[in-house]
Amino acid sequence: MSVLNQIAQYLYLKKKDPDAPKSKWVGYMHGINRLSILLFLLAMIILAIKLLR
Repeated sequence: MSVLNQIAQYLYLKKKDPDAPKSKWVGYMHGINRLSILLFLLAMIILAIKLLR
């Protein structure tokens, strides 16, 4: 699976793979990954705004 597909799944832009194993720990991992991606994007937006002013 490509990195872009994984990011799309974390951010709910794409349906999850039905053949993927279902585990609560995988769900926790995906939740933490989703949070880290969103925080990173937020930080990049804030940085871009500060640099453009």
